[in-house]
Amino acid sequence: MKKLPAFTQPVLFATLTTAFASFLVSGISTWRAVGFAPDLPLRWINAWLLSWPVAAPAMYFIAPRVRRLLARVCEIN
Repeated sequence: MKKLPAFTQPVLFATLTTAFASFLVSGISTWRAVGFAPDLPLRWINAWLLSWPVAAPAMYFIAPRVRRLLARVCEIN
């Protein structure tokens, strides 16, 4: 299987991690807001489709700053 170039890793990492995290968080938030309503899955997906496009670019731009902060406060082997 041919692999993607290394330069795609930061964008793909941000995209996939935010997809997973925002899916879970939007599901929990939607459930807390409406309970086990019959339209919960539809509301969940709608909430996720609004939150993911915000989360992915935010992660892409915030990640380097978080890495620098962690480099200052964490011991690196």
